[in-house]
Amino acid sequence: RGRYDGSLHTSDDDSYNDNISVISNYSENKSLEDGEDVEEFAQEQFEDKLVEMLDGLNQKSSQGRINCIQSLRKALIKKYVPNFVRERHFTICDCVEKSLKKGGSLEKSAAAELAPLISLQLGEEDAGEIVDKTLRPVLIIMACDGSVGSTARAKCCLALGMMGFLAGRELGDTLTLMQNLEGIFSGSYLKGDGSIPNITSETANLHAAALSAWTLLLTNLPPGSLTDLIDSKALPSLDQLSELLESPHLEVRLTAGEALALIFEEGRKDNSDFADEFALYITDIFKKLATDSHKYRAKKDRKQQRATFRDILSFIEDDLVPDVQVKFGREVLLLDTWARRKQYESLCNVLGPGINLHLGENDLLRDIFEISAPIVQPHETPAHAQQHMERCRKRLINAAAFKARTISRAKNRDKRSDF
Repeated sequence: RGRYDGSLHTSDDDSYNDNISVISNYSENKSLEDGEDVEEFAQEQFEDKLVEMLDGLNQKSSQGRINCIQSLRKALIKKYVPNFVRERHFTICDCVEKSLKKGGSLEKSAAAELAPLISLQLGEEDAGEIVDKTLRPVLIIMACDGSVGSTARAKCCLALGMMGFLAGRELGDTLTLMQNLEGIFSGSYLKGDGSIPNITSETANLHAAALSAWTLLLTNLPPGSLTDLIDSKALPSLDQLSELLESPHLEVRLTAGEALALIFEEGRKDNSDFADEFALYITDIFKKLATDSHKYRAKKDRKQQRATFRDILSFIEDDLVPDVQVKFGREVLLLDTWARRKQYESLCNVLGPGINLHLGENDLLRDIFEISAPIVQPHETPAHAQQHMERCRKRLINAAAFKARTISRAKNRDKRSDF
């Protein structure tokens, strides 16, 4: 079989509407009447294309490898195929690792975008942990390497945040990764003389990506540990994070506001008076950002900033979080906390238009958002109903294993022993 160079893809805009050019010709090759057989045949053809993409990951052409990585990423977004990925996760990880180490900036970026999708497909099982342990070290090296392009480093930061979130690491591992990420976005802290650092827009995007990944990992911290972690300086202080609100770059300001809102949400779960004095100080800053009308900012940027900081201000002052409902199929996901909003937003950045499909089928995502068993459509065949029942059974098994693993880990998580 010849190598696949990704030439079937045209552009990002239409790549999700061409069904990955997988089943467009099945009617020419085989005449099938039974719906289940058609579905199995389409799945087989889809996996054949995935195999061709994997073959192309080792070709000599750099652009060919990039095309195959991007094609594989879009395919894993479009369909939930955990069994296929499980059987080949060593091969995929090896190719991603080589691209991260030896590829150019574009190839590193593409490989970093593919990495969290492997974990999303595999979920919490052992293979997913192996992927995390295999790719985490090289992703950290790339993210912290100043000689690597800012765009590729930003992609590595986002991959690290998502993979760390999905892996559910021990507290010590999570804190180490968060400190690595802080080492990157601390470049946007105010200078020693209180002046704002002069950084390029590319560097600002890198800092925003590192801060976004750091904030996502914040949602994984054990309940009740936040105050102690801040006091022990394992996490940056509220004053340091508030300095990022003075950045001239919109993405840094928005991500910093989001991080502060999430910290207040977690802190107030244990103490309703959490950081009251600081809240008074930060409220004034949020009010200015929520009413910013400076003409030197783009109109779209001003609108986005005002909307975001109005929501944050409403939460800081009145503990109100705007309820956001996400409809997928016949189900609804309610995003009623800053933690859930952050998790959903980060997953959207990875899955793009495939988020609804994965919310409906991906066991890991349904466990994360505590979504009940999927609704069986009235027109579905008995075979489809059986598939739903089997998925539900597996999900319950996975949920029980996840709960047992969480309880086991919690016994070893003394929030002070790591310091």
